[in-house]
Formats: sequence, structure tokens, C-alpha cells
Amino acid sequence: MTVKMHIAIIGAGPAGLRAAEVAAENGGVVTVYDAKPSAGRKFLVAGKSGLNLTNGEDWDIFLSRYEGNDLPTEHWNKILTTFDHTALREWAGELGIGTYVASSNKVFPTNMKAAPLLRRWIEKLRTMGVEFEFRHEFCDITRDREVTFNNEGEQVVKQFDSVIFAFGGGSWSKTGSTGKWVEVLTRLGIAVTPLSAANCGWETIWRPEILDKAEGLPLKNIVVTAGETTRHGELIITKYGLEGGPIYRLGSAIKSLPEPEITIDFKPTFTIEQLINKMGSAKPNLLKEAKYYWKLSPAVVAILASKGKWLSVDKLAQEVKQCRIPLSRARPIEEAISSAGGVQWLELDDNLMLKQLPGVYCAGEMLDWEAPTGGYLLQACFSTGSWVGKKCL
Repeated sequence: MTVKMHIAIIGAGPAGLRAAEVAAENGGVVTVYDAKPSAGRKFLVAGKSGLNLTNGEDWDIFLSRYEGNDLPTEHWNKILTTFDHTALREWAGELGIGTYVASSNKVFPTNMKAAPLLRRWIEKLRTMGVEFEFRHEFCDITRDREVTFNNEGEQVVKQFDSVIFAFGGGSWSKTGSTGKWVEVLTRLGIAVTPLSAANCGWETIWRPEILDKAEGLPLKNIVVTAGETTRHGELIITKYGLEGGPIYRLGSAIKSLPEPEITIDFKPTFTIEQLINKMGSAKPNLLKEAKYYWKLSPAVVAILASKGKWLSVDKLAQEVKQCRIPLSRARPIEEAISSAGGVQWLELDDNLMLKQLPGVYCAGEMLDWEAPTGGYLLQACFSTGSWVGKKCL
């Protein structure tokens, strides 16, 4: 007679729920614990304006989007490939949720919403026998997998055959990703790279005249560079700095610089020479002429005007092609879409089990990997959840 393993999943986000699903499919007796009153809170917030499940681009390119401190690239790619973007779409389809690939390659549910998918997913898990214990905040774990929870002021202690940590990172703490687990694992001697903001805005000190004329305005169709890395897209000028896809994706490149900064090419489809030629015989007010001949947006004009009076077409063209913006710091982790850092790879075996805590596995954003927005974050959570859900048995 086969004795079934009792498995605790701590964290009811996409990584934890997927781990619960796979573990239950493979015969495990699964209980999901979460500090919040319900499951998938960050998942729902992420899907508020359209749930970007994954990305439909070529898989080799997809895999290149990930980085991290000492990330074991070959093994990481194997983990992702075991449950890839095609498998994720098929999984959603089995829940009755159709998906489509947008022109950006981002994959969305046909109704764009996260709530219907999450609701059907939870129903499926309950049908499979998965139990849920909410309002159970993780407090501690022993080396023989005895876990202590705080259940509304009452201490609850349980022992399990396997435990899967799926705590998430440190962003959007109101949804449950508080990062408090770092203290517990550090106390147990497990190395954790400090959590920091990722996919977030950056601060700079704007001159008052820029904010007067350009706060809230977009910088469209620009190319942004940090070090040797370049991204195309759109940024928004905010009172504290800049927000938008390019600067989110350049986060790790900016952090690697001795002094954080970016350069912006406001007219990437033109060379300096072409811009100069378009000006013809410019009048004394060069910036006014450039606004007309180069079709500069109000936000770009405000930035250029803050740098003083322009007397040379050549220098103005060079500035338009390579405008340096010094940065002071990333926005707080609380505002970030995701976080970098996490459990270091040297602490994990190929099964994503903690070497110092046999039978305890880690999945999702709490691992030391980083990726841009666009479906890569959720995909890695699903893939690592699938991996540990099978390996924990």
C-alpha cells in the first residue's frame, strides 16, 4: 500500500498554486497556506489592466530575457522549457480560458481578465483535493520540516513530508509579498541576495521649468541606452523622474554603471547629419525651428530648453541624438512591478531543493532571477512551480 506524501505549499500565488496542482496530480496530499484571506492577490493586481500570461516570441529569444546572479543558465532554461509558453497556453485552454498573441507578442486571455482564470483554477484545485489554509502567516521552519504559522494570533505548528516555499519577492507588499521570509532563511544560514526593486521607475532631479511644461507627458518612439544596452519604446516624465518600459527593462544595466544614468535618442530614425540638413538656414531661435523641422514633442522641447540657449545646430542635433539624463536611484521596491535578488543558486540543488533543508523547495520570484515585463515574470513562476511540484514527491 502506497503511503501518500503530505506537502505544504506556502504562498498562494501562481508559483505556489501551480506547484500544488502538479503535486496533487502526481499523488501528493497538498495543503496551500497563505497569510492573506484569499489566493492569488498579486496575480489579480497584475491582471487588472489585462493579464499578460506569457510571451509568444521565438523560444530561444524568450529564454535570453532572463538574468540573475550566477544564474545557472543551462539548467534554468531546462526548467522553463519543461513548462514553456505553449504549455502555459494549453493549460489555460484546459481551464476554458482562450488566449491570443497580441502584435507585441504578449499573450493575453481573450477576455483580458485574471479573475475568471483564477476562479476556475481554484475550483479545479479543490476538486483535486487540494486544501487551503488562509490567514496563516509563515513564521519559522525546522530542519525536519516542522513549520510554524501565525493564524490570527494563534500559533499553529505542522510537520510535512515536503515543503514548497513560494513566498514571492518584495514588491507590492499589500498583496502578501512582504519579503519577511528573508530574515528566517538568513537566520538558518541560507544565503539570500538582498531584494531590490526591478521593473521600476527611476528618479532624477528635473528643473522646475521641465515639470511646469512636461510633467505627465510622454517621450514617444525613443531609444534609451544604459551602458552597452539599448531599448526602444516610450517613457513618461513624472515629478520624480521617469517611468516606462525601456527604463524598466534597463534596470540591471543601470545598476551596473558606476553612476546611474541613461542617454536618450529622441530621433532614432535620423542621423545627426540628416537632422542638420532638415534645418536648412535656421533662424536665431534654433530650438523653435528644431521643434518645427524635427517634429519635437513638447516634452522633448522642455528638456532641451532647460539646458540653456542653443546657438549651434550641430550641438543641438547631437543633444537630440544623445541626451544624457543622470539618475539618482530606483523607485522604492514597494512601487516596483517585481523584485531582483532572492535565494542564491549555490543554496539549491537541481530540483530547486534547499541543500541545508532537505525536503524544502523554492519556486517563483523568491529565487535569484530577474526578467522584464511582457509575460516573462509569470512564465517563470508557472515553470518553477511546475518543476518543484513534481520534484517534491
